[in-house]
Amino acid sequence: MPSNPFTRALQGASRLLTLACGWWFIALSALTCFEMVARKLFNYSVQGVDEIGGYTLAVTSAIGFSYALLLKAHTRVDFLLARLPVGLRAFLNLAAMVTLAAMALFAAYRGYTVPEESIEFQSVSTSPLQTPLWIPHSLWFLGWLLFAACAAILAWHAAALFLRDKRELNRQYGPLTLEEEIEAEAGEVLHPAHAERKP
Repeated sequence: MPSNPFTRALQGASRLLTLACGWWFIALSALTCFEMVARKLFNYSVQGVDEIGGYTLAVTSAIGFSYALLLKAHTRVDFLLARLPVGLRAFLNLAAMVTLAAMALFAAYRGYTVPEESIEFQSVSTSPLQTPLWIPHSLWFLGWLLFAACAAILAWHAAALFLRDKRELNRQYGPLTLEEEIEAEAGEVLHPAHAERKP
């Protein structure tokens, strides 16, 4: 997504959490390898690696939603969009951002009950780890909360652009062009958030 004050403000926290998730995946991969070798050679199990993997998938997916949004990496079916008039294209791009924000806000609103109930009932997992479930549930909710905040702020910005500059709205919030996608994949653009559309 082309850089603007809103994406720049949001990218810091989102990028930091995404990097933390990446390091956690590396640590989990090392633990999984150790578990496999220990089982095969020493008949020993760390216990709970699969459970930790499940928590990891849920938490990192939720956190990754916001980073994908800032990179315009969410899938959009846009084979007709580029052929539409500027005003209609701007309206559809705005509608995409608003509906995404509404979905994210609703998911965060409903998701709050998950850690809330875990804390209220002092829930623990039934595995040997006996994990207090409020820990993974709270991290999962944090990911959804970040996604909802990012989506709501960007939807508000898109609505403001719709009123004053529809072409800029399309540039900021429309899908990546084929050229931009090729450049990003080829490594010619260091970060899609800083890519500027060529004239």
